[in-house]
Amino acid sequence: MSSSSESSLKAIFYALGANGAIALAKFGAAIFTGSGAMLAEAIHSSADCANQIFLLIGLRQSKKPADDAHPMGYGRVVYFWAMMVALLLFLLGGVFALVEGIEHLHHPEPLKNATVALLVLGVSVVLEAFSLYGAMVEIRKISHGKSFVRWFRETRQSELMVVAGEDIAALMGLGIAFIAVVLTAVTGNPLWDACGSIAVGILLMLVAFFVMREVKAMITGESADPETHAAIKAHIEARPEVEQVIHLITLQWGEQLMVAVQAKMAPQPSDRALIDAINVVEESLQKQWPQAKWCFFEPDVLDSKD
Repeated sequence: MSSSSESSLKAIFYALGANGAIALAKFGAAIFTGSGAMLAEAIHSSADCANQIFLLIGLRQSKKPADDAHPMGYGRVVYFWAMMVALLLFLLGGVFALVEGIEHLHHPEPLKNATVALLVLGVSVVLEAFSLYGAMVEIRKISHGKSFVRWFRETRQSELMVVAGEDIAALMGLGIAFIAVVLTAVTGNPLWDACGSIAVGILLMLVAFFVMREVKAMITGESADPETHAAIKAHIEARPEVEQVIHLITLQWGEQLMVAVQAKMAPQPSDRALIDAINVVEESLQKQWPQAKWCFFEPDVLDSKD
């Protein structure tokens, strides 16, 4: 298993363990206190648990070997499951919380025991912070010093991106719910609790939107990250067998990579020598980037259009 797969699996299991414990605590507190914001958070944590299971299914299916129907394998199936997670976060998390908040606006209910709600929220913050810390540790291992925002925009690891996005949304949502419960307890006005639920719903829908936007780009077909693409081009151009790279296409395929090269080759004494030179370049490329499972090389000449 590659290091990127191991990082994703660790982050998913961190999140699954934390969200399972958090969901149970929140449901108990929601029933005991009657808090709409707490119920919205409980549904959110339950959705997160389902999300992590979906991501594990995606990672498992992506390991299926290639066949006649899928000659390049099933690596990109992880993008489908990541999109399902984003939709679940949007619908079951965001929309439900929004509807629940609106319902409590029209039919406000008093908060029964704010102390219990605040205690559960505090414990949830600790567990969620642990999950986010685990995800960030794994991200730092593979981000090569990039800022989190830049890594989020450029990463091709949909499952790790989704886990990090969920954790950040969860911590922000917990903060909102905590403030809503405090204001409700201090003022005695249950409308604050309803507003907290609405705010949590809007937050989850915004996070889901950004995650869906990034996953959509992956499903559509993205190149390798900019650093890898540039490094591959520099590596090929540095080879003595190659005079110039005319075109280079990289396509991320789950964890694996497809590389298509059109290049002007150095003069060779025979067709066989040209083939051997191409094979040497391909072998050196795949040795440097083992994830480049497919490498298609086309020798060509420059013309005025190039």
